[in-house]
Amino acid sequence: MTELVVTGLSAGYGGTRVLRGVDLAVPSGALAAVLGPSGCGKTTLLRAVAGFLRPSGGEIRLGGRVVSGSSFVLPERRRAAVVPQEGALFPHLTVAGNVGFGLGRARRAERVAEMLELVGLGGYERRKPAELSGGQQQRVALARALAPQPDLVLLDEPFSALDAGLRADLRADVRRVLRAAGTTALLVTHDQDEALSMADVVAVMRDGAVVQAASPGEVYRRPVDVGVAAFVGEAVLLPATASGGSASSPLGRVPLVGSHQGDGVLLLRPEQIALGAAGVAGEVLGVSFHGHDSVVSLVAAGARMTARVSGGSAWGSGDSVCVSVVGSAVFFPA
Repeated sequence: MTELVVTGLSAGYGGTRVLRGVDLAVPSGALAAVLGPSGCGKTTLLRAVAGFLRPSGGEIRLGGRVVSGSSFVLPERRRAAVVPQEGALFPHLTVAGNVGFGLGRARRAERVAEMLELVGLGGYERRKPAELSGGQQQRVALARALAPQPDLVLLDEPFSALDAGLRADLRADVRRVLRAAGTTALLVTHDQDEALSMADVVAVMRDGAVVQAASPGEVYRRPVDVGVAAFVGEAVLLPATASGGSASSPLGRVPLVGSHQGDGVLLLRPEQIALGAAGVAGEVLGVSFHGHDSVVSLVAAGARMTARVSGGSAWGSGDSVCVSVVGSAVFFPA
């Protein structure tokens, strides 16, 4: 297993600087998701780690070896495999031919069989890519990436072309396969659900830099700033004035995570907004049903917010409700 460490990485194209001092550490055998909006630099980071782009500054270490910095190791010598968005299989080769491409003859058949069993495609050796579904093609692409036993697997938004139901199933399968192989992996995505559900480490990028890298739970519950709070998950942001371990807000006195003083912004998640018989008066603006839960849009004390409630909602547009807060809120000083 191999640790990936990126330190102070800068890179760009022509005269445009894209990466601005990126720092990121991925422990051996872990999956890190690089999450950010379009144009934040996440794909450029993946290309630099793969060796497809020579950075202008900083260092990349793979398993303790410098692959970019004081020296530059070519992509084919980094022992890093890339799984692209569309799988990029050879259409004229069979599944076995794709997975075994580039492997030595001695163990090729055995290794191909191992990898196809691992990704749940045992018995598909003789099929062509055109005979496979989109999800099966991505499984073949993952098997091909893992076949030469790389130190690092780089996944470039590999689920973006798949429908929602298939994406969820494939995420779980890919996570299982990577854990079974014990391979360090870096996933680039703009999908929050993907990052939070798959990763051991979520690295949030903004304007060419990693602004927070932590466990999914930490990023969701303790974002470093309002920008991360608003980007990762749904956020209810309210003006507030803190005094010690609580703050006054449009929803009344709210307990805080930690102790603070002065004006700022309060972060609550929709699941912390409770609707019931007690609390601040509010009005329902609309309800959207999502099967396992419902999202209620409402206004209370002049502030618009959303509440997430289990199952179907008992409220409809125009209904009066009472709004209260469950749990503690994160406070960002002004």
